[in-house]
Formats: sequence, structure tokens, C-alpha cells
Amino acid sequence: MEIEGPRLVLRDAVPPDEPALRRILAAPEVARWWGEVDDLDGMLAVTLDGQVIGAIQYDEEEDPQYRSASIDIFLDPAHHGRGYGTEAVRTLAGWLIEVRGHRRLTIDPAAHNTAAIRAYEKVGFKRVGVMRAYERDPETGVFHDGLLMDLLAEELI
Repeated sequence: MEIEGPRLVLRDAVPPDEPALRRILAAPEVARWWGEVDDLDGMLAVTLDGQVIGAIQYDEEEDPQYRSASIDIFLDPAHHGRGYGTEAVRTLAGWLIEVRGHRRLTIDPAAHNTAAIRAYEKVGFKRVGVMRAYERDPETGVFHDGLLMDLLAEELI
């Protein structure tokens, strides 16, 4: 699968992408949010001019009564601050809404990950609430809060 954005292409991650993705995940700026990742299956490589600069993934709730999807992303710190995260999330969100037929998407950054929260708000995600002691911090082992954010199909920017 390949999903094209204005500058980025999201495509199925393949085995040759693993060294680049592992290098990105090991960067302190990424590892502080992601920790150890055993399995890269199901990830889409985020590519810029054919170069892997990160990965994005989604999970779908198939029950028609609760049909929705969630998104998660990481990017190489060398590419932070250039709008690539916003573009990747917007591109995947558009595909999940237009092609997969989802009416609601969620994303759940750490409550103190202000850069990620700003990027998601640029796509149209709204703050729903704080999930207290939501996930274990990979660096300290202490649980920290997560921010639940969601986006309705008509809110995609």
C-alpha cells in the first residue's frame, strides 16, 4: 500500500527499512516517547524523496457500532520542526476517513509532549481529556498522563 501526501509517501514498511527505523527509534528524542519496540509489523514507512524518515501506524475498530481508528507516529529528530509529522498524520487521517470509511479517529500523546500535541491540533484533533497514569515512561519507569485527542471526519483540516 502507498498513500501519497504533498511531500511524503506513506508505504508499507519492508525488511530493508528496519535498520533505519531502529536507528530512529534509538534516538533519545524518539526513545523517550516510544521506548523499546519489538515488532515493526503493520507500520507504514514515512518517506521523503524515497528516504525513510519515520513510521506511522493505525489500528481499526471494526465493530460498526464503534467504528473508528487510532494513529501513532515517530519521526527522525533530524526532520522534526518541518511539518512532516503534521503532514503524515493528515495524510493517513484523510485515507482512513475517505478510503476506510472511519468517522472518528483518536491519537494519544503523552500529556507533556507539547510538540506532538501542536502537530495533531494542526490536523484538527481536539483535546478530549487527560488519561491519568496512562503509560509507563520508558526512561524513568514512572507512569505519566496521556492526552486523549480525537478528530471527527468533518473536522479534518
